[in-house]
Amino acid sequence: MQNIKNFCDIRGIKPTIACRESGAGPNLISQLARGTIPSVERVQLLAQYLGVTTSELLGETGPKNLAIQDQPYLVMRYNSLPPKIQEEVMAFIEFKVPQQSEKK
Repeated sequence: MQNIKNFCDIRGIKPTIACRESGAGPNLISQLARGTIPSVERVQLLAQYLGVTTSELLGETGPKNLAIQDQPYLVMRYNSLPPKIQEEVMAFIEFKVPQQSEKK
């Protein structure tokens, strides 16, 4: 279940929304939390929606997508933001960098 949350975080989407939009069903997360084993079809739907293999989603293998595997968490989060928000984040960083230099 943690892998589902991680892949959803990377894409900036809540797990319950990903489950609903993928067709895996809005209750998939709560069923997993209760220990219910989902059907292969439901796992495949969610994996396809998130752009990973079922093995990656279930934690059987590491991510094959090097863009996911090699990037730090903050970079992945930044990349999942809409362009307008990315601009705002960059403006904030540019604002903070000179302030940090002045403190040294």
